[in-house]
Amino acid sequence: MSVLIAVTALPCGLLIGLLLGALGGGGSILAVPALVYVAGQSPHSATAGALVVVAVGAVTGLACHAAAGRVRWATGAAFGTLGTAGTYLGSRWSAAVQPAVLMAAFAGLMCAVAVALLLRGLRERRAAQAARGGVVQAPLPPLTGGAVSLRSRPVRVTATASAVGLLTGFFGVGGGFVVVPALTLVLGMEMPLAVGTSLLVIVVNSATALATRAGSGVLDWPLLAGVAACTAIGSYAGNRLAARLPSQVLSTAFASLVAVLAVALAATAVPRL
Repeated sequence: MSVLIAVTALPCGLLIGLLLGALGGGGSILAVPALVYVAGQSPHSATAGALVVVAVGAVTGLACHAAAGRVRWATGAAFGTLGTAGTYLGSRWSAAVQPAVLMAAFAGLMCAVAVALLLRGLRERRAAQAARGGVVQAPLPPLTGGAVSLRSRPVRVTATASAVGLLTGFFGVGGGFVVVPALTLVLGMEMPLAVGTSLLVIVVNSATALATRAGSGVLDWPLLAGVAACTAIGSYAGNRLAARLPSQVLSTAFASLVAVLAVALAATAVPRL
């Protein structure tokens, strides 16, 4: 790992970890562009290496949230396990896709993530304004601990978990930007618990995708170790930051960054198709 790459790539690890710790996901969407355009890796190597970075950051964030009691272990483990088939298929599919197609598809994914985050931030701002104005909001469904909800909605939960696994395997992302809404909307989990539990799902999905890609020989371990270490530090800092800033502020700022990167990535990848 050259000094130039270290100077540019390692701060990206800090940013990825910061977003993982603060939002429970989303930061992994930056790992692949960072490894491709900053570290100079191929798209296939980047999607595999991003799994290492994401997994390390998720483990660090998970430990912080677990210490605060914000993880539902049974629900997260079950959700992650249900997505293993999608993760396996996504990993195999990714290896068979041309690099230009893979990056163009990734640009589309980033656009979708940016829109989803902006809409979520808008809903959170409206809810906060309604609360300040004295409007009573409908309460969230009661928290059940996960076991009853998983059994009562098996088709929806399995389909959502499989889709998250497919994203993880194909793009090398953790899928937290999908898991957090799924845990809140499908399972009725409160936001703080959804953020912490989503990190457990990310760990399970990333481990499965890495096992599928084992022996591929495309990973630059010295580079990944440095970026992953910075991601772990950033994840710890992001966990502390989440307690000080409103989640809608973080979501909106991150969505704006992803939107800009998505346009830049599309401008580079689409002409190569």
